[in-house]
Amino acid sequence: MRFAFIEQHAATYPVRLMGRVLEVSPSGTYAWRSRPESPRSVENRALVDEIWRLQARHRGRYGSPRMHAALQLEGHRCSRGRVERLMCRHRIRALAGRRFRPCTTARRHHLAVAPNLLAQRFQAPAPNRVWLADLTYIPTGEGWLYLAAVLDLATRKVVGWAMRDHMRVELTLSALIMAVQRQRPGAGLLQHSDRGSRRSENG
Repeated sequence: MRFAFIEQHAATYPVRLMGRVLEVSPSGTYAWRSRPESPRSVENRALVDEIWRLQARHRGRYGSPRMHAALQLEGHRCSRGRVERLMCRHRIRALAGRRFRPCTTARRHHLAVAPNLLAQRFQAPAPNRVWLADLTYIPTGEGWLYLAAVLDLATRKVVGWAMRDHMRVELTLSALIMAVQRQRPGAGLLQHSDRGSRRSENG
């Protein structure tokens, strides 16, 4: 490995200097150069070329497990550990993709925005006077689930909720309908939610 490092960086650093740092003699370096390349080294070099080719084809997305599977599909006989070592040695890494997270508030829209009647006063004199509504998302094995909930500000209890695999109007409307049917609020109820095209704020 030390001789290979010296050979790889010979155009950048003096051979004698690298030999002193790595504690190998210049004669040993030159003797190593004159040896024929081992069959294993030839195989590794060819395998690295194949890894680079596949990585380019798959736009840099493959780590060693997927790369090993792709190589085997093409008929290359090699262990997963060998692929991992070669990728590490040649700094071939999978590109980290941005993790998708759904956005539950759409602030850029042309719909009318209701006035903020709550004005950050998060207190209510009695139940069914102020309700707060919001959306959240839950990752599952089959995709994202979206939960809409309506909370009574006075009791801090969820009075209505709904869950769907989408964020259409039906989701928030179902949660609000449940709350109304269960609580039967009187006139003057303030229902507050975040601003966005998926939710509105009414008094």
